[in-house]
Amino acid sequence: MQPEEFWAQIRFIIREELISLGNEPFKEKVVTEVEGLTYKPLYKMGEVCRLFGVTRQTIYDWIEHGKLKPYKIRSRLYFLHNEIKELVPV
Repeated sequence: MQPEEFWAQIRFIIREELISLGNEPFKEKVVTEVEGLTYKPLYKMGEVCRLFGVTRQTIYDWIEHGKLKPYKIRSRLYFLHNEIKELVPV
């Protein structure tokens, strides 16, 4: 992913959050669409491992098989909320 695309997605996510918060932009918002999954735009590798109860190697396997798309910021991998939500069984 090119830096311009990455920052465009980050700006889009922030814009969506600000719009959804309306007049209270600093109030913490918790979405309970999926039990146990609170809304955060980006999840760290460790958070995804804990959420699914799997090891880092399993996450790397999911990346290799196309189930998850990582976003690298500096030396860390992050995952988008929407993509995580798609993997959670309902």
